Amino acid sequence: MIKIKPFIVLGVILFAITLLVPTILVLPSIQEKKDEPNSNVESAEAKEPAIEVAVYRQNKQEVEKLDLEEYVVGVVASEMPAKFEMEALKAQALTARTYIVKRMMNQEKSDLPDGALVGDTIDYQVYNNQDELKKIWENAGYDWKKNMEKIEEAVAATKGQILTYKGDPIDATFFSTSNGYTENSDAIWPNSISYLQSVESPWDVNSPKFNGEVTLTVKEFEKTLGVSLGTGSEVLEDIKYTKGKRIASAKINGKEMSGTDIREKLNLKSTDFTMERKGETVYIATKGYGHGVGMSQYGANGMAANGKTYDEIVKYYYKGVEVTASDDMLTKYTAQK
Repeated sequence: MIKIKPFIVLGVILFAITLLVPTILVLPSIQEKKDEPNSNVESAEAKEPAIEVAVYRQNKQEVEKLDLEEYVVGVVASEMPAKFEMEALKAQALTARTYIVKRMMNQEKSDLPDGALVGDTIDYQVYNNQDELKKIWENAGYDWKKNMEKIEEAVAATKGQILTYKGDPIDATFFSTSNGYTENSDAIWPNSISYLQSVESPWDVNSPKFNGEVTLTVKEFEKTLGVSLGTGSEVLEDIKYTKGKRIASAKINGKEMSGTDIREKLNLKSTDFTMERKGETVYIATKGYGHGVGMSQYGANGMAANGKTYDEIVKYYYKGVEVTASDDMLTKYTAQK
């Protein structure tokens, strides 16, 4: 048997202690750091406060407050069919976010109750929350979770982006279906806006809303428009057309009316219409659905189906615009509050 000398054993023990002591001293410090909150993460979160949107819910007659991106999800889901192409949904997300950011920046006043920034009807942008969307989709036989995931993906892909013209958020107007052309803004509203000009939109012919028909008795027609029809089959005379191939104005048995006025009074889908009298009945045919200014939703979907990206879509329908980060604008908005 080999005998180990005592001084050698003592040396080994001292060496082991030398190695262990630093580790023992450091372990509590490491554990303390693990238990400490991440101050850098907290400060980063503190620098990015949620942007809140106060929506007046018309039916409930109350104000609902929610995050900006959650609001955009609710608008896109309410304004555009979830079955549409992803790039079309992204384009719709841009219009929805641009609308509300512009409203924030301009601090627009309205007849809404105090504390509300926007309404939830077509007078603003249609908005439904998640519970309401679930009910709507399930009643229509859709998979609401699948729809919601698709809408949320489209909104997330455009997060923080808005449409601007010369640095300012645009009036990102949109409508359902064109008659083959969009409309100049001044054909519908008082002012001509550079980025809201007529463009061709041939994809809309595939929309289920492209053609429309209305049938009225002569008495109903005369009473609604305040006119008296002649005996012939021709109803419209001296027709003047807009750049978007819609009726700017026309005469009905000598009375001149604007196309917009006729459309609104008769509740027509479009200002592209023809009329014919047969006996005691007036037959009206329309093309397109909506005012025609800005982005056509079915046109956007057609472009997306043909491989166009969302930024290509919006730049086609809104001339001269840019896709811009909204961070600086929203920072100024929160600073004003």
